[in-house]
Amino acid sequence: MIRAEQLTKRFGGATAIEDVSLDVQRGEVVGFLGPNGAGKTTTLRVLAGVFPPTAGRALIDGLDVVREPLAARRRLGYAPERAALHLEMTVGELLDFTAGMKDVRGARARNDAVGRALEHTGLATMASRRIGTLSKGYRQRVGVALALVADPPALLLDEPTAGLDPEQAADTRRLVRQLAAEHAILVSSHALAEVETTCDRVVILHRGRVLAADRPAALAQRLRPAWRVDIEAKAPPDALTATLRAVPNVRRVDLLADTNGTTRCRVEIDPGHDVRPELATCITNHHWPLLSLSPVEPSLEEAFLALIADSQRT
Repeated sequence: MIRAEQLTKRFGGATAIEDVSLDVQRGEVVGFLGPNGAGKTTTLRVLAGVFPPTAGRALIDGLDVVREPLAARRRLGYAPERAALHLEMTVGELLDFTAGMKDVRGARARNDAVGRALEHTGLATMASRRIGTLSKGYRQRVGVALALVADPPALLLDEPTAGLDPEQAADTRRLVRQLAAEHAILVSSHALAEVETTCDRVVILHRGRVLAADRPAALAQRLRPAWRVDIEAKAPPDALTATLRAVPNVRRVDLLADTNGTTRCRVEIDPGHDVRPELATCITNHHWPLLSLSPVEPSLEEAFLALIADSQRT
C-alpha cells in the first residue's frame, strides 16, 4: 500500500536520503525512527508527492506519485509534523474544505466524512472553534483529522503525538491502532517506547540510509543477543557479585542496589547459554536467601542506540 523503492533525494550537492526502501501493507503500522536530520521527514515528503525523488520510486497503492500524482494523493492521507492550517477558519470549515479538495462529492458525503474525522480525533466539541484559538495540541489533532477526512487507505503521520499531553498522546496511539485495521500506516516518531508498543515493524534511518527493519522485539533481540538476568538476594554485595562472576558463561555482573542487606545485580550471559539454574544454585549453596531471579527483555531503545553507535564507528 505504501512503498519506497531505492529512494534517493538530493538538494543541490547535499544528499538527504539514499537508497531508501520500505513497504507498508494494509492492516500494518510501521514506525519510522531516526535522530534529527536522519531523513525521515524528507522520505515522508517524497512519498506524499511534496518532493520528487532524485532517483527511485514512491508508490501509494501501486500508483507512482510522480507519474500519477493526483490518483496517488487521493489514496493517501498525510499529516506533517507542522500542518499548514488556515487559522481564521473553524475546524469544521477546514475539514469540509479539505474533503471537497479530496473529491468527497456531495454535501451529505462531506458532512459524514467531516463527522468521522472529528469523532476519530476527539475534535467533535471543537468543530465550531476557530483554529487560531486552539492550543498546539489541538492543532496537532486537526492535522491528523485532515489526513483522515477522505478515509484514504494509506496514511503518513509525521510525529503525530508531538505537542500532545500524555492523555492526548495515549488517545492518538489508540487511534493509530484502530485505524490500522483498515489502513496502511507509516508513522515517524522520536518516542521509542511509543513505537515499541504501537508499531508492528520498525524501520531505523540514520544519515539518510536504512540501518535496520524488523519487528521491535526481534530487532532488539538481534542487536542485544546476550542474556541478562536480574537477581535479588539477601547477601553481601561484594561477595554476591564475585560469586556470580565465577559462574561459567557469565560475561559481567553489575551491582544495581544495596539496601538493608538486600542486593540487586544484573548478570549478562553469553548467547546460547541459560545458566539460571547455576546462578540460583551458587546463591543457595552460600545459604543466601534468593528473593528473585528474572530475565530482562531487551528494549528497542537499546537496539536503536546500538545501531546508531555502530554506524558512527563505521
